[in-house]
Amino acid sequence: MINPNIDTILFDLDGTLLPMSTETFTNAYFKLLAQKAAPYGYEPQALVAAVWKGTKAMIQNDGSMKNDRRFWQVFAGELGERVLDMRPVFDRFYSEEFHGAKAATGENPLARQAVDGLKARGYDVILATNPLFPAVGVATRLSWVGLKPEDFLAVTSYEGSSYCKPNPEYYRELLAQTGKRPERCLMVGNDAAEDALAAGKAGMERYLITDCLENPGGVDISNVPQGSFEDFMAYAGLY
Repeated sequence: MINPNIDTILFDLDGTLLPMSTETFTNAYFKLLAQKAAPYGYEPQALVAAVWKGTKAMIQNDGSMKNDRRFWQVFAGELGERVLDMRPVFDRFYSEEFHGAKAATGENPLARQAVDGLKARGYDVILATNPLFPAVGVATRLSWVGLKPEDFLAVTSYEGSSYCKPNPEYYRELLAQTGKRPERCLMVGNDAAEDALAAGKAGMERYLITDCLENPGGVDISNVPQGSFEDFMAYAGLY
C-alpha cells in the first residue's frame, strides 16, 4: 500500500511502463539509426561508437550544461563538426523510423490503466525516464504503451536535464523543476541502481518492478517494496 503521505508517483519508462530487454532493444535501435545515417556518409560502426561515447558523456554529466548539448559536443568531436547539421535528421528518425524498434519491446496494457488510475486518485504522475533521448524519442516510446507526454505532469528528456541516472542529482534537479518534495514522492522503476538506489539517495520512497528487473551490480534491494507490474497495481490500490 502506498504511504498516505505520498502525493506524486514517478515512473521509469524502459523496462517499467514499457517492458523490454535493454540489450535486445538497443541492438534494434542502433541498427535502425545506422540505416538512417548511412546515406549521409556515416559508417555504422563509427556512428554507433560515437553514440556510445556521447551517451557515456551524458551519464557522467556534471550539471554544467544540458544533456543534449553534452551529447552533441562529444558526438561531433568523434564524427566531425558537420554532423551537427544532422540533428534535424536525427529528430525525424525518432519520430518516424524509430517506431521500428517497437518490435524489440513488449506489451503492457496496464501502463495506461496505472497512469489514469493514479491521476484519478489525485496523484501527480511524472515520467522519470533516463534523459538520454530527445523529447520526440520519449514520445515515440510512450506511444508503444498507449501513452503520450501530455499524460504526465513532467517528462524528462535530454533537452531538459543536466544529469542522468544513476546520479541522485538527476532526481534532485527534477524535484526542483516540478516543485516536489522527495519525502512525498514514490519512484517506480525496474533498475536497482538507477531507480531504487539513486532515488533513495535523493530521499524518495521506491517500488521496484521485477518483470524486467536489472541489477547487474548486485545492489541490496531486500528492503525495497517490489513485485510485478500487476503486483504494483494492487500495491497502489488500483485492483
